[in-house]
Amino acid sequence: MSTIDSSSPMAGRRGPTEHGVRDQIVEAARAHFSRFGYGKTTVADLAKAIGFSKAYIYKFFDSKQAIGQAICAQTLEQVFASGKASIAEGKSESDKLRRFFNGVIAASAELFFEDKMLYDIAAHAAEERWPSVIAYMERAEETLKAIILAGRESGEFERKTPIDETCEAILLAMQSFMNPLMLKHNLKDLPEDPAKVINLVLRSLAP
Repeated sequence: MSTIDSSSPMAGRRGPTEHGVRDQIVEAARAHFSRFGYGKTTVADLAKAIGFSKAYIYKFFDSKQAIGQAICAQTLEQVFASGKASIAEGKSESDKLRRFFNGVIAASAELFFEDKMLYDIAAHAAEERWPSVIAYMERAEETLKAIILAGRESGEFERKTPIDETCEAILLAMQSFMNPLMLKHNLKDLPEDPAKVINLVLRSLAP
């Protein structure tokens, strides 16, 4: 991997060059965490792997957690994007809701099986309630709310229950398959168990 001398003129620049260095640190950390684990990796380990000094890395990230936050945000964006993309194929709001959750759960399970170490970062982030996890759940709630409001407008869903209460309850019901801390205990029951919960949710939404 190419390195940038922290004493060079480029190191003091801001803008695209600085952004590129941040990306380089994140990508190196992603590979290092994936190989050795988040808990066993220190900033000193990352600095050695990239060829930077610890002090230079701290110019861009104030802690290992800040680097983990950036990786977690990228990972959760990929998971969310999978669910969001699935909505476009839905023929009704019920179908869109089902496809959204199926997309999110499938992407989460794929992450667990393909890159256990990165999954562990997501699990750690969920346990510590990192901002990236909170933002992910807020986006999921916004997407869910849009689907339900559209379903209410078309007469597909009931309108009596307050929308915020409805969305919060649905997300609570889906936590066993969305939260990485809980999903790892339910992998053997995919996709049957989430399908049962989604069916129950949709029945509760019927007018």
